[in-house]
Amino acid sequence: MSTSQNSIFELMSQSGHQNLFFCNDELVGLKAIVAIHDTTLGPAIGGVRMLPYETTEEAIEDALRLSKAITYKSAITGLNLGGGSAVIIGNSRLDKSEVLLRRLGQFIEGLNGNFIASLDVGTTQRDLEYIYTETDHVAGLPKAIHGSGVGDTSIFAAQGVYFGIKACLKELYGSESVAGKKLLYTE
Repeated sequence: MSTSQNSIFELMSQSGHQNLFFCNDELVGLKAIVAIHDTTLGPAIGGVRMLPYETTEEAIEDALRLSKAITYKSAITGLNLGGGSAVIIGNSRLDKSEVLLRRLGQFIEGLNGNFIASLDVGTTQRDLEYIYTETDHVAGLPKAIHGSGVGDTSIFAAQGVYFGIKACLKELYGSESVAGKKLLYTE
């Protein structure tokens, strides 16, 4: 994919995305992308992912893919939320800092409630707390700081994968039992 303006709009159009936002703050080392797929049911919720993407195009494609998936996940679970995703380009072990995450929080605040940040690969609950210092638009916080007390939402994501596997087994074999089954992953 080329990063030309036309190709980005074409990608967004093909997947039905509403918005794609870029945040670049060289002073703190923040290069982030927020994708909002659909807000028909409510504001977009999505994880903040931090990975050392090889290219900006790879980061854009990941943000678009993830945000679209969250739209469907929110809809099938009956949540009044849309799908979004935030990706930070960088190594979460080396590049992440409180100031970087707080700057992202300021950026999210500027989206006027259209995006709600949550956990994803490369971020922790503590990272969400840093983001929360700059915006109220954060999910998965502990009760002590006005959160739901749910905490680490990756447990629910894993549970969703497990239920998906069981549904596939039921469709394929007539039973959702995982006993004696092996999962093979190939690319």
